[in-house]
Amino acid sequence: MPLTEYPAGRAFPGVVGRTFDVSEPAWPEPRRAAGDAPNVLFVILDDTGFGQLGCYGSPIETPNLDRLAAGGLRYAGMHTTALCSPTRSCVLTGRNHHSNHMAGITEIATGFPGYDGYIPFENGFLSETLLGHGYNTYAVGKWHLTPADQTSAAGPYDRWPLGRGFERYYGFMGGDTHQYYPELTRDNHRVEPPRTPEQGYHLTEDLTDTAIGFIADAKQVAPNKPFFLYFATGAMHAPHHVPREWADRYAGVFDDGWDAYRERVFARQRELGLLPSGAELSRHDPDVQLWEDCTDDERRLYARMMEVFAGFLTHTDHQIGRLLDFLEESGELENTLVMVLSDNGASAEGGPTGSVNENKFFNFVPESLPQNLAAIDELGGPKHFNHYPWGWAWAGNTPFRRWKRETYRGGVSDPFIVHWPRGIAARGEVRTQYAHAIDLVPTVLDALGLEPPGQLRGVTQSPLEGVSFAHTFDAADAPTRHVTQYFEMLGTRAIHHDGWRAVCPWPGPSFAEAGRSFGTPITAADLAALDASGWELYHVDEDPTENHDLAAEQRDKLIELISQWYTEAGKYNVLPVDGRGQQRLAEDRPTIAPPRTRYVYRPGTQEVPSVVAPRLVNRAHTITALVTVPDDGAEGVLVSQGGIDGGFAFFLRDERLHYVYNYVADQEFHVVSEGTVPPGRHALSLEFEPTGEARLEEGKGTPGTLTLFVDGESIGSGELPVTIPIAMGLASGIAVGADAGSPVSEVYAAPFPFTGSIDRIVYDVSGDSVVDHAAEIRIALARQ
Repeated sequence: MPLTEYPAGRAFPGVVGRTFDVSEPAWPEPRRAAGDAPNVLFVILDDTGFGQLGCYGSPIETPNLDRLAAGGLRYAGMHTTALCSPTRSCVLTGRNHHSNHMAGITEIATGFPGYDGYIPFENGFLSETLLGHGYNTYAVGKWHLTPADQTSAAGPYDRWPLGRGFERYYGFMGGDTHQYYPELTRDNHRVEPPRTPEQGYHLTEDLTDTAIGFIADAKQVAPNKPFFLYFATGAMHAPHHVPREWADRYAGVFDDGWDAYRERVFARQRELGLLPSGAELSRHDPDVQLWEDCTDDERRLYARMMEVFAGFLTHTDHQIGRLLDFLEESGELENTLVMVLSDNGASAEGGPTGSVNENKFFNFVPESLPQNLAAIDELGGPKHFNHYPWGWAWAGNTPFRRWKRETYRGGVSDPFIVHWPRGIAARGEVRTQYAHAIDLVPTVLDALGLEPPGQLRGVTQSPLEGVSFAHTFDAADAPTRHVTQYFEMLGTRAIHHDGWRAVCPWPGPSFAEAGRSFGTPITAADLAALDASGWELYHVDEDPTENHDLAAEQRDKLIELISQWYTEAGKYNVLPVDGRGQQRLAEDRPTIAPPRTRYVYRPGTQEVPSVVAPRLVNRAHTITALVTVPDDGAEGVLVSQGGIDGGFAFFLRDERLHYVYNYVADQEFHVVSEGTVPPGRHALSLEFEPTGEARLEEGKGTPGTLTLFVDGESIGSGELPVTIPIAMGLASGIAVGADAGSPVSEVYAAPFPFTGSIDRIVYDVSGDSVVDHAAEIRIALARQ
């Protein structure tokens, strides 16, 4: 039985006498799975569109995923939520994303039931269920399911992977990370990568090595014990990082552009049986420039960006292949239920022109073609946080409309592969039944012959909201059991019901047609207008690519579906509709510590995630380092925050204080002290004083004056004419005594550790200046 204890309510079944010779032992029953229970492997790709895998018609080579499809099934009707964390919550719980309180990523959580980012414990994870049935459970790679303010060393840890039923974890807790300088967590603590980029490190290879190691560790002891592995790569999310030789494989392949790519992939998809014979390619998106209208320089840059993406995908496929090869060589693949899914459609977060720093998108900073062209030979390497233009996202979702974050099918229709040789007789077939990410858990339980638990760790469980599609494994013509499914993401809405689909895009079918930009807030008046005239209607059984809007001709059907959307919204905590995007990043949220204006950080501690660090953008602040400089001098970083995508470093070099500020890799400002820092105990400070107003819509934060101090005495200053307006860096943790991770600047050789000693670093965001703390500084120096 699935418990390491005696059956509930029963006493010890043996006999306890006065001595051993008159007693009878009885052991707690070991927690063992059923005799031939299959392993379960979820491979979750990030930001990979319906038309980007080779087995879904793409020219990009994915031989290992293709072999899974050839030995198993491809689904043409799988759907997700249009964004990463919401989909992942569905995949692991079998409940809708709003039921999981995961309407968006945790960094944009708001204080409403469907939106706060706290996945309820009554919505148990598949890992928690399978752990109770004798499985080893491992999570490797991207997590992004813990409330952002709970990802620091202060915890709490109950919503970390090990708190939700996984026995081992290795990966990154946030939404994305640098593939050469990742922010890694092992189990419940931060760790550094085992190698540097110069030594050949790449995250996907490291994740694969670790996944193999987890399985091998247990199988050599208990070969009969099945495992559940949740393997979630950082790929194919930005940054698109891959060694150059992988990208160079695709030299020239995409020179004919995204329009030609779509035609080529669409034709192949029809040949593969992924689309009905009468399907049409979706319209040209008004937000995407015609390839023929791009300049020669634009075409050269955009083609190279796609070559890097393609190389990144092939490299990722190769690492998945290494994992599959290990399972095959160890005799496990035959009885492993493998499910491969992307969490949403291809991403348009590179903007219309692509980017060498995705953080510009999150800060509304416009791109520069000359700057991006200057980086063309370095794309894919560790110096940039690159992302392709949204023309390639649109093409990557062929044959559908739009992309990630939106609820047209381009945002929510994803490649999905199932492979289980021992459990599925069909080979290389396509399944067209409607399915959604919430269906994975009930399907796995169905395939394993398990019932959903009534309780997990004493918590009564909510009903599963997905339905099993295991009945389709060996029956291509089996009826669809998932008849109705609502969608909502960042204000865009849709509902599928019995072959019909109603869509309400926000701010409109495209930004060009709406005349508004992404993230425009929805008012009550907007919502009323949208419900009156903003919904579109498609008979997707006949028009799967949403080309023919039938809202005018089929008004009764449209009203029926709008009403049904509101019914579903009431059932699953979808309201209030919130169309804001990046603006939510700037909202204040409750934190584990009470609000304060003073923060103290120590050397030798883990990096402090940005989500629990004081917000420095657009406000006055001071930072003071209490240090000892030895007689022969010292150099190195006192404190840094951010990386190549944006941030700052405060450091000592050549006896002078330095401050370098990286404005989203667009400009760099360097302030150097006029005076020097002698040996001894010192308080080394910087002070930022705003001198103007932020202009968020222009991607500009508050300008200001940056002044450097030694023991409260000014020794130099400079101007920061522009600062980061919203997010300093996508992974902008505070590191004491070094520039950890990707370097903020190349003015020194990172990590450039401080060679003196640091007592502490003090951040102050009260608005007080350094001179206001003169007495405190004197006392602190006297105590050192």
